[in-house]
Amino acid sequence: MSAPHDKPLGVILAGGQATRMGGGDKGLLALGGGTILDHVIARLAPQVGALALNANGDAARFARFGLPVLPDPIAGFVGPLAGVLAGFDWAAGQGAGAIVTVAADTPFFPRDLVARLQEAAQGMAYPLVLAATPRGDEETKSMSRGGQVRHPTFGLWPVALRDDLRAALEGGLRKVVIWTERHGGREALFDDGDAFFNVNTPEDLSKARRRAGA
Repeated sequence: MSAPHDKPLGVILAGGQATRMGGGDKGLLALGGGTILDHVIARLAPQVGALALNANGDAARFARFGLPVLPDPIAGFVGPLAGVLAGFDWAAGQGAGAIVTVAADTPFFPRDLVARLQEAAQGMAYPLVLAATPRGDEETKSMSRGGQVRHPTFGLWPVALRDDLRAALEGGLRKVVIWTERHGGREALFDDGDAFFNVNTPEDLSKARRRAGA
């Protein structure tokens, strides 16, 4: 059954290797009476027409969530753009025009993420928008533009660019912002940088558990 066309489809990106956590699925770590992934699903599901999970390996480990599991269509753990492409292929089969991606290890992202991304995309031929926050002194300039830090796993992506993205990945492109800038991508600015806090280390997990329990 096709999803409503007024809402993009949601794709949770869980295809990374979690090397700083010692491997495994960060989304399955316990947080606030559930898992990190439970929190991500609860925040994203009301904002989108349908949900899927981009992950590699045995899909059975995610069975209890009841979501389609989409493996990377490009081999070799090439980064989040492979997950975007997996989402494009799935969304195209649903007749959807756009997807929104979020990271599986970021449990506190904004509850109005999709609306804000769509607002920033008004007037664009192809709705291509990344979430961004004001750049702090500790942020690397490589991910910033105009005093903003872009969050490349949080974005609104047009399915119409599916073939272009596949060709770019097959040609060796890996960096999200290079591809989005190539297509005139925009940013939606969120003032709360903590909203995109992600769990990369055991220390981050402790901080997330304190925040979830507050």
